[in-house]
Amino acid sequence: MTLPCETPRNGPAALFAIALQGHLPTLSTDRLLLRAPRVTDFDTYAQIACSGRGEHIGGPMSREDAWTDFSQMTSTWLLHGHGLWTIGHAGDISGFVLLGFEAGDQEPELGFMLTEKAEGMGIGFEAAQAALTHAFDTLGWSTLVSYIDPANARSIKLAQRLGGLPDGEITEDGETSLIYRYVREVM
Repeated sequence: MTLPCETPRNGPAALFAIALQGHLPTLSTDRLLLRAPRVTDFDTYAQIACSGRGEHIGGPMSREDAWTDFSQMTSTWLLHGHGLWTIGHAGDISGFVLLGFEAGDQEPELGFMLTEKAEGMGIGFEAAQAALTHAFDTLGWSTLVSYIDPANARSIKLAQRLGGLPDGEITEDGETSLIYRYVREVM
């Protein structure tokens, strides 16, 4: 069921949202476009978060909880100057990549979640690599982490492929996450 908050607005509010989205950085790779999230992207976010695919990010969530999560990830742009990007590939939304700082995070995080269709195509690696490059080269960060459910073998493999190294674990609300750290190479 679609929630009323998922419905795009018309008029001045819609124009203002479009103007704000235009100020967020867009990242391009050979195959992907990482762009500002739109309210219409939420359905894809909910398909991930509300399904079994969401079990590694605190789900499966209700649609209402997924909206709260999506809104929180999006709002970090206003609060911290970084946040959630929608991953576009071949005209479809393939998932989302995040430079975030959620409650409970000890430091900025690189997060990623893909649609089932996007798995195994290198899209997660390409999108996360673009976000890492932005964090290091544009934001000037020297380190960031991914918090990963120990049962999420695909995300662990992706973090390792990105150069992330195991750096302990964190437990919050009875849930343990592995920490993978990315460090900027100094030349």
